[in-house]
Amino acid sequence: MTDEGKTTQTRQWAMFLHLSLLAGFLIPLAGLVAPIIIWQLKKAELPEIDAHGKMVANWIISSLIYCAAGIALTFVLIGIPILAILGVIAVIFPIVGGIKANNGELWKYPLTIPFLK
Repeated sequence: MTDEGKTTQTRQWAMFLHLSLLAGFLIPLAGLVAPIIIWQLKKAELPEIDAHGKMVANWIISSLIYCAAGIALTFVLIGIPILAILGVIAVIFPIVGGIKANNGELWKYPLTIPFLK
C-alpha cells in the first residue's frame, strides 16, 4: 500500500473510532465496546490509531466517572445539570474528534483524565 493510501486509511479508521462512541445512543453499551474493538484490531496495522484509541478510552473512563458523580449528586439536585451537560458533550466531543481525525489531527478531548498515555 502506498503512503498516501495508508494515510487516508488511518484517517478514516481514526474518524470511525471517534464516531463509534455515538453507537451507544442506538445500541446499549456499543459506545463502550465498539471503539475499543476498532482500536485493538487496527493499532497493529495502523500505528497512528493507537493515540486516537488511547484518547477515546480515556474519554470513556472519564465520562463514566463523571456520570457516576452526577448520579450521586442528583440527591442534592446539582447532579441533574451535570448529567445534562455530560449528555450534550458526549455527543459533541466524538463528532469534533472524528472531524479532527479525518483532517489528520489528534484532538485531546477537554475534561479527559489521562489514564492511558
